[in-house]
Formats: sequence, structure tokens, C-alpha cells
Amino acid sequence: MSNEQAEARRHYNIDLKRESNAVAEELQSLRTQLEDARHRLELTLDSAGTPCAWVWDVKERRLTGDARFATIIGLDPIALAEGLPVNAFFTGIHPEDIKRIRLAVAAILAGAEVFSKEYRLLKDDGGFRWVRAKGGAEFDENDELVKFSGILIDITAQKRAQEQLRIAQLAGGIGTFEYVRGFGTINVSEQFCNLFGLHQTRVLPVRTVNLLISEHDKPIIDLSNPDKRQEADSVEFRITRADNGEERWLTRKGEYIEDTEGFAHRYLGVVYDITKAKQTEERLRLANELLAERVQESTRERNRMWQNSRDVLVVLDADARLLDANPAWADVLGYHPAEVTGRSLLDFVAPEHFELMTSGLATARLDSLTNFETRFLHKDGSPRWISWTTSHDEDIVYAFGRHVSLEKEQAAILSETEAKLRQSQKMEAVGQLTGGIAHDFNNMLTGIIGALAILRRRIAAGRTDDIDRFIDAATTSAQRAASLIHRLLAFSRRQSLDSQAIDVNQLVQSIEELLHRTLGEQIELVIDLDSNACQATTDANQLESAILNLAINARDAMPEGGKLTIETSNVTFTGADERREGMKAGNYVIVAVSDTGIGMSSDIIEKAFDPFFTTKPIGQGTGLGLSMIYGFAQQSGGHVQIYSEVGMGTTIKLYLPVNLEAQSDQEEEADFNRPTPLGDGETVLIVEDDDAVRMLVIDILNELGYKVVEASDGNAALNILASRGKIDLLISDVGLPGLNGRQLAEIALKTRPDLEVLFMTGYAATAASRADFLAPGMDMITKPFAIDDLAQKVREILLNKKHQG
Repeated sequence: MSNEQAEARRHYNIDLKRESNAVAEELQSLRTQLEDARHRLELTLDSAGTPCAWVWDVKERRLTGDARFATIIGLDPIALAEGLPVNAFFTGIHPEDIKRIRLAVAAILAGAEVFSKEYRLLKDDGGFRWVRAKGGAEFDENDELVKFSGILIDITAQKRAQEQLRIAQLAGGIGTFEYVRGFGTINVSEQFCNLFGLHQTRVLPVRTVNLLISEHDKPIIDLSNPDKRQEADSVEFRITRADNGEERWLTRKGEYIEDTEGFAHRYLGVVYDITKAKQTEERLRLANELLAERVQESTRERNRMWQNSRDVLVVLDADARLLDANPAWADVLGYHPAEVTGRSLLDFVAPEHFELMTSGLATARLDSLTNFETRFLHKDGSPRWISWTTSHDEDIVYAFGRHVSLEKEQAAILSETEAKLRQSQKMEAVGQLTGGIAHDFNNMLTGIIGALAILRRRIAAGRTDDIDRFIDAATTSAQRAASLIHRLLAFSRRQSLDSQAIDVNQLVQSIEELLHRTLGEQIELVIDLDSNACQATTDANQLESAILNLAINARDAMPEGGKLTIETSNVTFTGADERREGMKAGNYVIVAVSDTGIGMSSDIIEKAFDPFFTTKPIGQGTGLGLSMIYGFAQQSGGHVQIYSEVGMGTTIKLYLPVNLEAQSDQEEEADFNRPTPLGDGETVLIVEDDDAVRMLVIDILNELGYKVVEASDGNAALNILASRGKIDLLISDVGLPGLNGRQLAEIALKTRPDLEVLFMTGYAATAASRADFLAPGMDMITKPFAIDDLAQKVREILLNKKHQG
């Protein structure tokens, strides 16, 4: 070897050693890149973004901050510098973070001293940035919180670096290798051997590594073309690990290092495991394929539903124009879809429902519609009922229309059938009512007619020594008839009620002695009155009658004796109670009558208020007691309910409306022993269409010392009223033929404003409520009435007139 060759060889070895050292240095750098990444992360953390500040004034409830703070959270810097409401602090916080940040701030305001949180802020482009907020509470000399201030730092870069480090760690480590052109080996790192499942070594034959790589993938070094440069970009390939045969995915990336003459003879590369990523990618691919298949199937199903649906399906734009329509349009409305596409849906609406459909479409663009029924017109002009259900996506409305014309027709038929059934039930009730009335009235009329016939015969024969008992018999039968009529009117809610403020507690106490006598010694009577019970608006006489009826029913339900309890209380019903209990919302006074008797089954409770329904033996009850109480309660604006169990007793609660304007003045007790008052020659005009009643009233008033003028109808009475004759009192039947009593009184008062009026009524729907029917200067007496009652009423009216005059 010549000197020149030796010198060249020496220089070559020096260069090779230098390059080897450089390769070792590169390998060391690659092995420690995880540590470098951690170091870079620490540097990033240390060099975090410029902090910005805020101040939360607790007492003033005002938030201020610098311009950077305003920019980061998305506020106007000028407005923030001047002060904004404290809720501005939470502007832009990610929805998933807002709850815990509000809780942390609440803790500061509640007394905590330190605030340190990391959270996300939304950006205008839809992304977000990470920030770290640190702050604390400031207190005054009285240890009261005055300020909550702190700084905010953007840590987005730190979070990104942390994520990159996490991904690198999950990758299973990074292996490095070096290839020098012209050689068949590569220098490898320890992690490189681990990735391929090879024993630890520093040098590996290229062929050995290539044999572990799938034949379908690129080799790590292509020895078949040594002059070809390796790709600098990432190359993915599969390997079969040498130790256990497991298939793994790796990625190679590297670059050539050129010498001073530009000759690239050394390739430095890195490899790392991407098996998990590939598995995830494969699962995602399969999921996408499955999703695509499902989307296709869903699309096919949607198309089948669209084509085969018997219901009208449409897609509408913001102006209600049809963007698409299904073939059902032809079956339901007679139009081919092509005929309606592009037209307004309102073009097919029946004119009487145009405004309704317009309103419905306005709602559908903002919300959804369910079972929205409107009438459309078929192509032939006949109507079709469509029930719409809609949804919307921005300005597009998707509508589903069900053809319900047949259902509407069936509903109408059902309603008509139900009306006929109700009418049939009414007629059955009327028949039952008529039969009951006929039975009871025949008994009563027999007593009256028979007693009068005997009286006539005995008087004709001069036998008057024993006529009192026949008079009593006729009177008793007549009173029973009057009571029956009274109950009928109560049941039909047509009795004349003298509704006024009634102290229910006082009324119950006033009839306590009567109740004791009625119940007998076997029944224990307990009166439990709520001292706070309000006054009720009702008719005192009717309420007494109702309580007595309930007490008698309770007595009959306790043949072996027991306990009867009468209670009072207040109750308030709300709208929810109205729907559940059938009671109108408002305040009520309750009168509850409870017994410990045999009780009632549910079947009997359902029929208890029916007219003439009774569980008593024949001849012992009319069956009108509870129906009378029910009618009275309803007419008073209240209600009645039954609570009962067989063998456990019964409670019946009477609900009466509270009188909110009740006065404390109480009526004076009636003197039942007072003599029949006589007249003082006053003139009374009697207007009654029934000859017998008119005759009796005239005779009574004549005997009492009054001058009487009579008329059989309203027109005849007007002629008398138009004269100049003196008339002190007008007594008129309400139910006159033609001009009724109320109308007659109104006309009479126009010409005789000082005239007093007394109405007689046996039945008058318009006179059911005295307070509504009577005007000032008017009064009412209910038929049948006793002579003394009529005399007392007439005398009171005329005396009041004198006092006022």
C-alpha cells in the first residue's frame, strides 16, 4: 500500500469514527426524547401566558377587569373597565365546566379564602381555550367579605403539550435505528429490539428486520435498490414479532444526513408502535360501514314509509310552500304530489279554517303541533278533516297529517247516541218521578177528599160534635202534600230560596233540642262546632230542613242505637280540587252529619240522590229526602257528598259557600204565639189567575179588615192600576198567563213608585233566588201558606210603608 493510500485510509477511519460519534450522539438524543418532551412541558408551564386580572366587588355586585381579561372571556373591555354585573364573570365558560365553577365561586362568597380552578372558555370559532384562575377573598376590619379578586392565565399550550406527552407514552415507546449505505446492517436502540421482539443487540442485519415485516408492506430498508433514498415521510407497516408471533403495527419516520460534499449516505430513523391506533381505526372503519349500512336501511325504510304511508306527509319551507309531498295526497285529497309541490299548504285549506291553519303554521315554525285538527278540501270540493303533528328544523317544517274524517263522523254519531241515551234516561227518571208523585198524591188527596166528604155529610146532618178530627185529617194530608211539593221543588232546584248570611253554628245550636226529641234516647247526639266556622250564604229554613232530614235518616240507620255527630268547619277548594272533586274553587262551610249505623254500599251511594229511591219499607219514606238536600245544595252554589262503608256508618257533608260580606246582626227570634194582625182599611189589589186561590185570599183579607180589589190576569190589573183609585199593596202571583207578576210590578211602579208589592209563588224558575228576583219594595211568600203567615206578611209590609212615609 502506497503512502497516499495509507494516508487516505487513515483519514477515512478518522471520518468514520467522527461519524460514528455523531451517530451515537443522535441515538442518545432519540432515546431521551421523552425526557426532552417532559422538559419542554415544564418550560411551557414556566413560561405560561401573560396573566390578566379581575376584581369582584361583593357589596356593589360589580365586576371589573383589565383589557386582556375582557378579551379572553369575550367581554367589551371598556364596559368591563367601567363595571358589569357580577354574572359576567361566568361569560363564555364551557357548559360542562360552568356548574363546578359556580360552586367554587359560591364557596368563596360563603367564606372560603382560596379559589384555584382550571376550566375551558368557548371561542368564537367554536373551539375553546384552557385557562387557570387563581384568586382569593378580601375582608374588611369587621371580617366581612368585600372583594373577590384574582388572575387568569391561558394554559392552552400546556394542556396541548400534556396531551402530546400522554399520546407518546401510550404509544409504547420509541425505537431508533441508523443505516449506512453500503452496509447490510443497521444500528438499533434497545427499544427498537423490544418493538420487534428481538434479543437485545446494537447491530441487526437489515434482512432479519425485513423478514419480520409483512410482504405487503414496505421494508425498513430496501436493499434491492441501494441507491434509492428512503422516504422521509411516515411509513406504516405490519410486523410479526420474533418472540411470540404477535402481529403489530409500527410507523417509521427518518431522514438522510448529508456529508460536506452533499452525499447522503447515512439514514437516521425512528419507529413506534401504533397497534392500538390501528385497532381503533379498524373499529371506527367497521363502525362507519355499519353506520352507512344502517343509514342506507333507514333511508330505504323512510322511502318505503314515505311511499306507502296512508297519511299525508309534507315538507314545508318558511312560507308554508310544499317542498315535497308523499303519494297519500292522491288518496286523501285527490292531488298527485307533483300538483301540490311548490304551492302553499294554505291553498288546500277550507275557507272557514284558513285563519286557524295560518296560526298553526306560525306555531309549527317555532314549536311543534300535536293533534292539530283542521279541515281541508278534496280536489272534488268535499271536506276532509286532517289531524296534524309537526316538527321543525330551523325554517323547515315536517308535517304528518292523519285523515280523521271517519273518526269525526263516528264521534258525532256517538255524541248523538249519548244524547239520545241521556234523553231516554231523563224520560225514565220523569216516569219514575211521575209514578212516585201520583202514588203519594193519591194517598194525600184521598185523605183530603174523604175528610171533606165526611164533613159535608155530617154538617148536612147537623152532626158537628166530632168534626175536628176530620178537619185535622184533611189538614195533615194537605200539609203532607205541601211538604212533598216543597221537596220536589228542592230536587228540581226551583224552590224560592231566601239566601242570606247564616251563622251555621248558631242555627245548629237552635235546633239541638228538636234533634234530641227527634232522635230519641237510644241515639247519642254529639255537636262539634268549629268556633271559626264562617257564615254561609243559604236559606236558613231549607238548611234546618236538610239537617233534620239527615238526622232522621241517620236515626233510621241505627235501629239498635248509636251515635250521631254534627260538625262544622271551613274548607278551601283550589282549581285542582275542582277537577278532582267536581267542586268549584272557593271557600265553603261544611256541615257534616255522621252516624255509626249500618252504612251504605257503593251501589246504594250511586243511587242515593235519585228521586224516590229509598231503602226504607214501603210507606215509610218518599225517597225525596236526599234528592231534596242535593237540589238545595246545588241551588245554593254548594255541593253534597256521601262517605260510607257497610257496617262502619255514614258521613254526609253539606258544602255551602262562605258569605264574605256577612253582617253580624242576627234576626230576632220569631214569636209563634203572636195574634193574627188585622188591617186598618188599606186597599189591596189581588192578581191571581187561579179562581179558588184568588177567592180564598180575598176572603182572608176581607176578614182581616182590608179593602180588596181583584184581577185574574196582568192586563186586567193594569187597567185597575191606571185608575186614580187608592192602592196600598199589590199582591200578585208570579206565574200569570201572558204578562207575568214581575213584569206587572215593574209597569205598576213606573206610575205608582210608592206601591208595595208582595209576590205569591208555588213554582217559578225565575224566582228561585229571592235576592236576584226581588227589587226594593218587593217581598215574596211561598204557596201553600197559612192564613196567619199571609196576614203577618201583609201587615209587616204596610207598617213599614207607614214608617217610611
